[in-house]
Amino acid sequence: MTTVFGKIIQGKLPCKKVFENERILAIEDIAPVAPVHILIMPKKEIAGLQAVKPEDLPLIGEIIEVAQQLADEYNVEEGYRLLTNNGPDAGQTVFHLHFHLIGGRKLSHLG
Repeated sequence: MTTVFGKIIQGKLPCKKVFENERILAIEDIAPVAPVHILIMPKKEIAGLQAVKPEDLPLIGEIIEVAQQLADEYNVEEGYRLLTNNGPDAGQTVFHLHFHLIGGRKLSHLG
């Protein structure tokens, strides 16, 4: 794993973990855009959403379950955004699939 997230997963870089199991890691974003901004990622190296294979779909479902659990824990279950960027044109800068759980304030529309 060569991305910054790969290094975090391997324990080579520090992070503020909020959830971890054998397949998924969730950490606080270092540059939050809202009071709650958590990155949820598979430990399996997947470059982006377009690289998800059929055998990875249960993992994506588990990520959604983790997002729901964290939304409950952080009291944003009534209003949050779960998003991922795919490719540079969408703003993806780290090519390890990850989802942003964003909430804790009223969110504006995306442009």
